[in-house]
Amino acid sequence: MTKWAMIIDLDKCVACQGCSLACRFENNTPAVSAAAAAMGRAMRWNDVFPNPVNSETEETGRYPYVRTRYAARPCMHCENPPCVKVCPVQATYRDAEGIVRQNYERCIGCRFCTVACPYGARYFNWETTEWMAQNGRRLSPDKVVGNGVLEGPALRIKGIVEKCTFCIQRRQMALARAEAEGRDFRPDEYVPACVETCTAKARFFGDLDDPESTVSMLEQNPRAFRLLEDVGTHPKVIYLREG
Repeated sequence: MTKWAMIIDLDKCVACQGCSLACRFENNTPAVSAAAAAMGRAMRWNDVFPNPVNSETEETGRYPYVRTRYAARPCMHCENPPCVKVCPVQATYRDAEGIVRQNYERCIGCRFCTVACPYGARYFNWETTEWMAQNGRRLSPDKVVGNGVLEGPALRIKGIVEKCTFCIQRRQMALARAEAEGRDFRPDEYVPACVETCTAKARFFGDLDDPESTVSMLEQNPRAFRLLEDVGTHPKVIYLREG
């Protein structure tokens, strides 16, 4: 059974925000107003921020030198996701390959999942969005297609919850391409936008159930750890500590 997972090497991350931009363009996440962002309503499926726990200050003469460490946080795609358990309409679910997904058409915007998520990785869509253009054509918010999209990112509407999906539409498109070409799907054909764009090569993606995959081998690295392991969520986003 395939189990998709992501490895993020915090020692390599330079906080260029390329992954965040790639996520926004790939998944068409709405850009909120400055006022809404100041209220904490920004839509950051893939967030990169300074990590105060691992930042260091060195006294170098007259002025201190601060070395800032960074942390990146997409959805953890937990093996035991609390968000799935609290959803009253089963709009949030975990698929057969371990990806925690969202049925936008079922979501009623109760936000139970945002409260249940210990990682703060879910976002409520507060505003009606001016949708970005893709391939020279304007996307319309009436084209809400749920989770089976094959022609690009799904569109969300005001009043629902959304989050990182590991760019599930890329998985769907790779499967469709392999079927059209009459061949088997290869796991390396499915790469989320943040992994593909990372200039520092700090992100890796693959099948955790394949012992020969990069993510499986990196999981055995002594620097590997998971966030909030003690809460029992068993996240499939795994970090490598700074060296």
